Order: sequence, then structure tokens, then C-alpha cells
Amino acid sequence: MTAQEAVPDETRLDGREYDVVVIGAGISGIGAAIRLRQSGITDFVVLEKADSIGGTWRANDYPGCACDVPSGLYSYSFAANPEWSRLFAEQPEIRDYIQRTAAAHDVPRHLRFGVELLRADWDESAARWRLTTSAGVVTARFTIAAAGPWSEPLIPEMPGLDTFPGEVFHSSRWNHDYDLVGKRVAVVGTGASAVQFVPKIQPQVAQLHVYQRTAQWVLPKPDHHVPAVERAVMRMPFAQKALRGIEYAIMEALGLGFRNPWILRQVQRAGSAQLRLQVRDRRLRRVLTPDYTLGCKRLLLSNTYYPALTRPNVDVHDGAVTEIRGRTVVGADGTETEVDAIVFGTGFHILDMPIAGRVFDGDGRSLDDHWQGSPEAYLGSAVAGFPNAFVLLGPSLGTGHTSAFHILEAQLEHVTEAVARAVCGRWRTIEVRREVQDAFNAEVQAALGATVYNAGGCSSYFFDVNGRNSFNWPWSSEALRRRVSRFDPCAYDVTRDDDLERVS
Repeated sequence: MTAQEAVPDETRLDGREYDVVVIGAGISGIGAAIRLRQSGITDFVVLEKADSIGGTWRANDYPGCACDVPSGLYSYSFAANPEWSRLFAEQPEIRDYIQRTAAAHDVPRHLRFGVELLRADWDESAARWRLTTSAGVVTARFTIAAAGPWSEPLIPEMPGLDTFPGEVFHSSRWNHDYDLVGKRVAVVGTGASAVQFVPKIQPQVAQLHVYQRTAQWVLPKPDHHVPAVERAVMRMPFAQKALRGIEYAIMEALGLGFRNPWILRQVQRAGSAQLRLQVRDRRLRRVLTPDYTLGCKRLLLSNTYYPALTRPNVDVHDGAVTEIRGRTVVGADGTETEVDAIVFGTGFHILDMPIAGRVFDGDGRSLDDHWQGSPEAYLGSAVAGFPNAFVLLGPSLGTGHTSAFHILEAQLEHVTEAVARAVCGRWRTIEVRREVQDAFNAEVQAALGATVYNAGGCSSYFFDVNGRNSFNWPWSSEALRRRVSRFDPCAYDVTRDDDLERVS
């Protein structure tokens, strides 16, 4: 059975009861399924609203889509892949890896495709989650939200956009049926996706208008094709482990700069040098020069982005789009240009994840109601007021230098141990204590002040609508692994099934 062959029992989904329901089948949901099985828990289901697995690596298939973390780190530690064809793997290869790993660990029997979570309600009297889905209602003792922060595309409100007569799409919903050849195209946004797809579409289009709200630091990307002989060596377990260790050490060394911004100010010289070498036009170079410290925004890697912007058919507009008038795009720089298509590279609902409006506590208050625009969780994994529920890749776990897999695996150790102990110990409920959650988040906020995320002099998606950094982890990734992976029952209130006595 392959990872795309989920058991076709949607007709039996309505009314089903499970120990665990996992929401989402990206790297988080697949990882959760594997760890649950390894913990001896098999009564669970993974709900995926799409028709296949992969999460962000299924949805994002735009031209040039690739990882910006070395491939050796961007994988499950228990499923090393010696066959990466590039140092920084591209989207098709990553998606294929996720599918193969799921199939190898017998995950497909737990998958249900085409099933979207509409609402999840905590039933306090039954100590169960009632999940209303597009395929009916299911109940579960535990829920694990694995939708991730890179799942819902963000398209900014723009006057006149709804009446634009041309083609409009987001990079994560790329319209491969629309031929860009010979078209006049506006690209809105210059983040991690745009630096990858702009060089790919630039040679095809008649004219490319790139609207840059904020200049980005772009570092050289040390990417290369991995020759067959090197892949043969990587098939030896010790070689894989050594490479992963080397890549991890390099990224950790870079991570020192995020906690000590003066270091990154030295590293950004590489970005300045690349800009000077690749962009000779002084006016354009001035427009592309950031006024903040490297690392304040997400690190971008590319060897081809700057050269693409210097081509005769490319105009870089210094500022955002202010409105759309028919086919005319009006920029903050005062320019008015007619285009045939608009492509958004404007990121995702990172801190205002739609799932937060669909999960409700016993009093009918949603996660959104609790958070009031500033997401909080204990170790990014559990939220006070929501018993028997966990979130993966949650608030305050983002780093600027390490792999999402590293963060995820630390969380999975914590979450699966909590669920396994609850199942084996006949715990009725487990809920993080409010004072523990508050103390953790206060510690995080205090530590963030000196980091480049907060002190780098920029505005980024790390900050929520209240101006609070609800995204970043302020310490090393090794500290993250040690702290997040440890499940401490004393941090939780626990009740037993037999007498409802609190045991911690």
C-alpha cells in the first residue's frame, strides 16, 4: 500500500470513535502517526482535507520550489535519505520522500483524504473531543492539530483586486494551466517563495513587475548537485550520521548570531557583497539594500534572484501595491502598469491560523478567543483550557536557522509520551496548568528582547497583530530539543477515569 492509498472507508467515518484524531497529513501529521504507532497506539485516524499527503510540500509546487535548509537535516532522524540529488532538495523530491516514509511505516491505513475539519468541541462531561468534519462527526479522547503554520495562503486586501480581469493566484496555489509565456506579470511580495519562482518565470514573461514592500537580505546559496558516488557513500549509515552532524553544527553556529546580532552583522557582509557583484545599477542596488540586521526577517538564499531583477524585462517597484484599476496595478512608488496576471508571494496565515477559529473549549470559546491575536502554548505544544489536545509546530518554536523536523521530533517525543501515558494510566484528562504556561511564555518574551528577531530593526511575520513576537524560540535548537522533548506530568493537571481524582 502506498502513501496515496488511504483506506477508503469515508462511509464509516461518521459516528466513529478513536483514541486520537490527527488533523493534517503534512510532515507533522505523518510524523505524529509514525510516533503513535511506535508508542503502541494504533486506534487513531489522520484527517487530510486534500487528496494526498505532503502538507506544504504538496501545496507549494511553484516553479523553483526548494528547501532552504540542507537536505540532510530536512528529514526525519529515523528515516535518513541517502538519495537526495541536491544539497538543498527541491519540492518533488521532498514530497516523494514524505510519501515513501509514510508508506514504509504503515501510515496509509490511518489516512482519510478529502476530510476537512469544520469544528472541534470539547465535551467536558464525556471527556471527549467531538469533531465535525466534511465526512461526518467523529469523537476522540485526544486531538493533535498538525495543520502547521504554512498551510493557508495570505493574500492582502487590495482595493480593486476582485474586479481585476486577468489571472490571479498565490504561489502556494500555482495555476500550472495558465501560460505565462509572453504575458505582463505583476509579482506582489519578495519573500522566500518569490526569490525562488521569480528567476524561473523571468525568462518566459514579456514584462515582470516586482512589487517590493521591504528589501530582503539574500545570501549566496551553497547548493550543488550530489553526484552518484557521493550518494553511494551516503548509503553507509555512519556517513549519513556524520553529514547530518556537520550540517547541524554549521546551522547551530549560525544560530549564535540570532542570539547575538553583532555576529549576523558580520555575516550580512556576504549578502552585501553578492548584491554589489550581481547588481551593477546603483539605483536598483539602493532599492534592494535592506536597512535592518540580517536575520530580523527569514533568511533567504539564492544565487539567481538578483541577476533576474537586472534583466531588461524586469521592473522593481519600491513599495507595495496600493490598488488595482481594471488591468492597471498602482504602486506606492506612483507607477501605474498594465498587467495580464498577478502572482502573490505574500506568505501564509502564520500566527492567525484558521484552525484556531475551529477548535472550542468546554465553554464554547475558541482558541482565537483565548489568544486574542497573540498565540500562546506551553512549549508550543499544549494550551491551557484545552484538555487532551496538542498542537505541532505551535507558537514560540520558530527558529531562523534549523530544520522544522528538529523542532517537530522534539515535540513528538513530548506529545506521544503524554498520550501513551494517559492511555496506559487510564487518565481521563490531561491539561497544562495555566501558571506553567504563563511562566514559560513570560520567560520566552523576556529572552526574545536581545535576539535579532526583536532587536534587528524590522517588521516581520514573527510579530502578531498586537505587536508581540509569538513565533520565535529565543534559545539554541539543542536547548529546544532538551526542553521540549521532555514530558513532565507535574506541568499538567491530570484526572483519572475511575475516581476523577487529580493526580498531579
